[in-house]
Amino acid sequence: MYYKIIIITAVAATTLFAGLANEKTENEMKVPALTTVWDKTFPQSDKTAHMKVQFTNRFGITLTGDLYTPKNAEGRLPAIAVCGPFGAVKEQSSGLYAQTMAERGFIALAFDPSFTGESGGQPRYVASPDINTEDFSAAVDYLSIQDNVDPERIGIIGICGWGGLALNAAAIDTRIRATVASTMYDMSRVNANGYNDSMDADARYELRRQLNEQRTSDARTGTYALSGGVVDPLPDDAPQFIRDYHAYYKTARGYHERSLNSNDGWNATSPLSFINTQQLSYAAEIRNPVLIVHGEKAHSRYFGEDAFQKLTGDNKELLVISGASHTDLYDRTDIIPFDKLESFFTQNLK
Repeated sequence: MYYKIIIITAVAATTLFAGLANEKTENEMKVPALTTVWDKTFPQSDKTAHMKVQFTNRFGITLTGDLYTPKNAEGRLPAIAVCGPFGAVKEQSSGLYAQTMAERGFIALAFDPSFTGESGGQPRYVASPDINTEDFSAAVDYLSIQDNVDPERIGIIGICGWGGLALNAAAIDTRIRATVASTMYDMSRVNANGYNDSMDADARYELRRQLNEQRTSDARTGTYALSGGVVDPLPDDAPQFIRDYHAYYKTARGYHERSLNSNDGWNATSPLSFINTQQLSYAAEIRNPVLIVHGEKAHSRYFGEDAFQKLTGDNKELLVISGASHTDLYDRTDIIPFDKLESFFTQNLK
């Protein structure tokens, strides 16, 4: 039971009823070729220019992103790197955020994290708090050297699990002048402690034991078991937050063929690195502005509120959106506070 719970936390609570769903051979897990068509879950804007770009992180992994630029823009502009949710791809929520911020005058880069989507890295579908924090800094590297970007005016947006990783990046990378964490998870906390810190040391030990047994099995077979994405069809007793994930990842609203949560999920042993590595250890030392946005009804709200309590200084803000769920902040443009995001970045990237 604890094993299934941890798999859930590693894919943003999507496999409560799934367990180990699939195995992929190495040849089946190659990085896909870059797409040349518009394959986003949101319509293309006529106010922005779009191009696919690639850059390399300090682990030597090539990352792929979509760069959105305001049309008719002149001079060096402020820029924003966007990533998340955990188990999504840039064609989903992060791309929507990036394109919308580009409509509002920012250069915005939505990118696929290492090992996922159109980005490189083997084996596929692995998550790492260290490498994925580095992915944000690599995006800042890329933006910093573009002729149309002011390197002194770069911010980041992290959504869901990448909200916590965005704060982690802001704690280490002083070039990040402003940070937004939207509907955030602390993936280290939820993997190590379960939801609402319900896992004790004995349960955590059993979890480690089962995950390491899976490592042995993977080594013996030369395959990597996957955890399964969002459960489909939904069981009658599925909790509301699982239903919310299903309504996004498994329907035309948010489904994407490269999204882990829409399909077969993460590498099943990915939780090990999060269990053993704390995020937000130095959140109190973030000196640049931070805005944490969460939904009033989000099951994950406590992550954002507790992270906010770690922050210090008078340039930190927590915004709770009345009536909003966790996934409402993925794509509900009538609920996502884009006016607030615009004013936050305008004020702090100047």
